[in-house]
Amino acid sequence: MTDQWTLNRRNFAGHWQGCGSWFERDGSGRLDLQHPTRRIDPTTYAISFSDDDHGVWDGSGLAFAPGGKATYPISRATYNAGGGCWQFPGAGGQSSRGLDAERPRFGHEINLFCGRSRSMLVLLWEPLDGGWRLQRVGAVGFRCLNGTDPEPDRPACGTPEALLAPVQGWSGERQMLKPQGGVNGQAEGAASLVFDPSQLLHNDCSAVMPDGLVFSVPSELPSAPFSLEIGGRLGADLFQQISIHFDSSGQLMAWERRWFQPDPAQKIR
Repeated sequence: MTDQWTLNRRNFAGHWQGCGSWFERDGSGRLDLQHPTRRIDPTTYAISFSDDDHGVWDGSGLAFAPGGKATYPISRATYNAGGGCWQFPGAGGQSSRGLDAERPRFGHEINLFCGRSRSMLVLLWEPLDGGWRLQRVGAVGFRCLNGTDPEPDRPACGTPEALLAPVQGWSGERQMLKPQGGVNGQAEGAASLVFDPSQLLHNDCSAVMPDGLVFSVPSELPSAPFSLEIGGRLGADLFQQISIHFDSSGQLMAWERRWFQPDPAQKIR
């Protein structure tokens, strides 16, 4: 079976470039998710592999690295040592595994792939008055410079409801992956389902981002079980959704990938 390292290579290998849009709270504590406070153009991730087990990650236009640049080796032997990385076919990223007052951020990176496009969302919560508040959101619509075929256009919708309305009733499948260190984690299949926007838009903070991305998350993390919901309208006939599930103590329980397509007889809108 395909291990997590192999899925990582298949998903991420490429010379990715796009415009990074960052949304941050202002001095009054307001988070405007329609007008970015910062743009970084270009943001570039060059991820290459010299053999099946070794590679190099090279980035520039980074929001948090000193000088906006970073380079480091990657390998099967060291991949996912902390158990916070996750991969499905066509989706992958990394997550904080739990709330930790000793750490400055509770963060998640989600990447949704379609052909040689990569839609990335970053969500960062920070401690505030004994709790955790969503502080920053970043989105990058990457395209692989090594690709030759044109990628599908992404819809430009002002609201999550408008983005998701055409997907209502699409048929889907899902997989679940539980966190564990190393490369041997395997996703398990779950029952098929039909898309309803309410299964994604159930948190108090929902927004559309560049490149067809949409998310719904708690603006302040609760002391009860919660899920982070991220989706992407990646083309006329594909919608992907990632759900990241936590228990009441804020510990990561599982990642869930759902993908939806219209039925053959259904008119694509």
